[in-house]
This record gives sequence, structure tokens and C-alpha cells, in this order.
Amino acid sequence: MSIYDITIIGAGPAGMYAAFYAGLRNAKTKIIDTLPQLGGQLATLYPEKYIYDIPGFPKIKASKLVENLEKQLRTFPHSYALGEEVLQIQSQEECIEIITDKDVHFSKAVILALGNGPFQPRKLQVSQAERFEENGIDYFIPDLMKYAGKKVAIAGGGDSAVDWALMLEPIAKEVSLIHRRAEFRAHEYSVEKLKSSSVNILTPYIISEVNGEEQLESLSLRHAKSNEQVEVSVDHLIVNYGFTSSLKVNNWGVESTRQGIYVSSDMKTSMDGVYACGDVSLYDGKIDLIATGFGEAPTAVNNALHFIDPKKRTQPIHSTSLYK
Repeated sequence: MSIYDITIIGAGPAGMYAAFYAGLRNAKTKIIDTLPQLGGQLATLYPEKYIYDIPGFPKIKASKLVENLEKQLRTFPHSYALGEEVLQIQSQEECIEIITDKDVHFSKAVILALGNGPFQPRKLQVSQAERFEENGIDYFIPDLMKYAGKKVAIAGGGDSAVDWALMLEPIAKEVSLIHRRAEFRAHEYSVEKLKSSSVNILTPYIISEVNGEEQLESLSLRHAKSNEQVEVSVDHLIVNYGFTSSLKVNNWGVESTRQGIYVSSDMKTSMDGVYACGDVSLYDGKIDLIATGFGEAPTAVNNALHFIDPKKRTQPIHSTSLYK
């Protein structure tokens, strides 16, 4: 039986950085994730999307960020158990037992970097919408050049919808952004860029019908207040209504809600030896940003190692510190 110092459950950005940092602390580390590859939602859902909240990068594509994190991570000979779903965590006398749908793993400490749990896109609830999936209606964008020279509509009002509209503007023939409210929920800076762009802003409109033969050809829109009807010719509709997710941690022994797992200031959960970082962690004032998760990861690792060996320095010396 091989017992690891730290096992990280979740291989999104926060989990990947936690694993790298654990390597810096010379911890024997394993990563478990339900997906078959590293990167979490960034790799699966948003590989072509620009990320704007990473320190040191004015903007960086999600796929490039994952690539950089993986390159950083490969500095250390960690073990990986990808494509495995964790079913249960049990505290034993000498270690923590992690039961998956394929194996049983053992670790002295565990860091939960689950994001928001398994995810599915919120789909367009309009008659015939399902018929046009993969034939004009998309929920994921693996390749931006798919839309080169095409008429593209984007449905949504958050950061991702606005970002996609701005990214597609120089690539597509025409871009329309459809939102059921007059105001967008995106960052103010992005909204200002949107308003000064050539993107056709259609607010407040609701998609009432999708039309076409084999391929999507047009959208019927209804004004949210006046019920005025508008027809928009499109080749593609990108639906960006967000994603539904559910944390299946009820029998893991950690205090949690549907939104995440409660942690204290040292990122410790209610279960001894189990810590959390990234979007899954809950505490007063928490802001869900990738940058936040990057900051929480070293805190979780350092305190997990202190739990394993209380004689260990909880906070290591800064790599930038100079001593005479």
C-alpha cells in the first residue's frame, strides 16, 4: 500500500498549482480527477477563451494557461489518477482512504480542488433547439476559426458571453450579442469595449424560435417589454447561459452546501487532514476568481504539511527573501 503525503482531488487551475507547490515542499503528491486530462473547465469548456484575471498576463488564452501550468507541474514526478470519480473519503488511523469508481488511494492529507463539481451547460429552452445542436447551436467553443467569415449570434449577458463576442468580432463576418436584460453582468471594462465595437447588441431580447432546415439559418427574437418580433439571420448560435454543477460530497465527512465546502482561514475543512482551495472553498468574503484559487493553494499545501508533521515550518521562507 503506497501512502502519499498529499492527494489533490481536482485538476483544474487551483489543483494544478497546488500540486506544483506541493512539489516545491518536497511532498509526495498524487492528483485525482474525473476528467481524462488536466485543466478542468478551462481545458474542456473554454480552451479558446482569453482569461484576464491572471497576475502578470494582460490576457492569456485558457489553453495556454493550462499548458503553462502543466509545464510547471511536470517539474516534479507526481502520480496521476485521471478519469476516476471520487465516491467517498474516509479517515483511517494512519491515513485518509480515498475510494474512487476504479481504485482505492491512501494519503496523509487531502486537498479538495473540485471547482464547482461536474458540470453541464444550461441549454436553450426553445422548441427545436436540440435538433440544431452541432448543426448551428453550440455550447462549447473548441476552435474559434470554426466561425471565420460566418454570421454568429451569442446568447448571454455575463463575462463569457461578452468576451466571446469581442474575440469573435475580428474573425466572424458579423457578431450579434443577445441578452434578455438591458444591462450586462460582465466587468465594466469589457462592457465599455463591447459598446465601442462593431458587435450588434440586441437587448432586451429573448430567443423565441430557432429556424432552418438541416442547418440553423435564423433566430426569431421577442422584445422582453414590447413583445416586438425581430428576425436575425445567423450561421451559428453560441449559447452562453452558464453551467449547472453539483457537488457530490455528502458522504465525504466535510461540512458543505450546494455551493461549496466550508473552510477556515488555513483552508482546513471540518475533517482533520482535509483542506480545500479554489472555487469549491467557502468562507466570508470569498471571491471566485482563478487568481484567488492560486493564492489559496499554497495556504492549503503548507497547512496540510503542518498537519502531517507539526514540527514542519507552516510558512516556508519566501524564495525572494535576502539574508545577510
